[in-house]
Amino acid sequence: MRVETKESQALAIDVLRHGHADDPRPIIKREPIVQAIGVDQFKLLEIIPKVSDIEIHELLYIGDGERPKVERVKRRLKYSELTATAKLELPYAIEKIIVENEERFIEIFNKSVPISLKLHMLHLLPGIGKKLLSEVLDARQKSPFTSFDDIRTRIKSIPHPERMILDRILEEIKDPDVKYHLFTSR
Repeated sequence: MRVETKESQALAIDVLRHGHADDPRPIIKREPIVQAIGVDQFKLLEIIPKVSDIEIHELLYIGDGERPKVERVKRRLKYSELTATAKLELPYAIEKIIVENEERFIEIFNKSVPISLKLHMLHLLPGIGKKLLSEVLDARQKSPFTSFDDIRTRIKSIPHPERMILDRILEEIKDPDVKYHLFTSR
């Protein structure tokens, strides 16, 4: 559903100061690697840093122009290529992105539309069926949602809207065959 563009910022989810452990080159010849997730489209990226003091969950500027801590984006990664640490940190990084950009993610509840006669964009969020969809559409028609707390208050059946979004993003990242992408690019 999103138009693919370059990521301009990414959140570090693992820092390999001596490169990949399975790299056959001597440790002195390996380049450090940062595995990261893009803030805009949740692309998984392998980044070559300029500096060695990057921390997990640090926000890195990777767009065009001056990059103080990043030499280059080496490549895009598949979920299966992430390190064990990166896989563990991924949900926390996504949650951080969602919480820090709440208004962006509230829009899915306010502006989602039907995909087909039988499928609505909100159906793609885990836990939303026909009854809950109807409740959300009725509530947003009265007035748009303003925050996750507003959704929680007005729709008692949705105690954790941010968790629904997190679970959907993880599904889109982990499953390369998922048909509809609300938050990620293919």
